[in-house]
Amino acid sequence: MTEIINDKRQFHRIFYNADASLLNIDSDSQVVPCKLVDISLKGCLLKFESPWSAPLENVYTLNLQLSEEIKINMQVSVSHVIANEVGFKCEHIDIDSISQLRRLVELNLGDSDILERDILALSELKP
Repeated sequence: MTEIINDKRQFHRIFYNADASLLNIDSDSQVVPCKLVDISLKGCLLKFESPWSAPLENVYTLNLQLSEEIKINMQVSVSHVIANEVGFKCEHIDIDSISQLRRLVELNLGDSDILERDILALSELKP
């Protein structure tokens, strides 16, 4: 079941319960299983089995397998930590993954105008 949260954030978040994994780019062997709590075009919230203790400054790769054919991979950095829930900001996403994420958000928002506003806001962000 998915749920839409619309608070004062610039991007609409989609609550989507799914298994995911996080790979520390600096340590290819360290893959950490986690649960996706929510996702947007700009980042995600993940829940881990134990409180977050990995470096805050590292870049990680999120692997989210939605089905056998559909997966989303994005490079993320930590934006906030509250115990075992960690918010991540999207640093890079490939074209196939952004297409899948866009479709997921569009299906769950049920309104392509809202999605277009999110995409416009994303394109207006300054580095």
